[in-house]
Amino acid sequence: MNIYLQLKYFMKIQSSVLVPLGFGKYVRSDRVTALVPIEEERGSGRRTFVYLEGEDLPLVASRSESTIVRDIVQEPKEITQSRQQQEILRDLLSDLSQINGTVRRINRDEGGLDLDRLEQRIRQVIEDEQ
Repeated sequence: MNIYLQLKYFMKIQSSVLVPLGFGKYVRSDRVTALVPIEEERGSGRRTFVYLEGEDLPLVASRSESTIVRDIVQEPKEITQSRQQQEILRDLLSDLSQINGTVRRINRDEGGLDLDRLEQRIRQVIEDEQ
């Protein structure tokens, strides 16, 4: 079996937190022993097998294994904030790339906002974090 993660051995599990699996299914975080990505017949509503302590058959989750892991483990607030900030920067970079040259020039010349420089700086920050 291709197990994605043996949770109890590698991470600090939050105790007795309900973790959503999707479509109204929840499990206690401290009962999850392994997550296995579904490779065959994967699709909407079928993303991950969730193995529980004391159960032979896994539950089928509609959420990805990485999303479930984030909900199960204790993650320092700084890491959560950093991840959110990275997502915001990626979104901003995507939006900036849609602004045409004329609007960029007007913002720079009339408003003092150099979007090219801002875009370059965001790219540097994102690359430094990877």
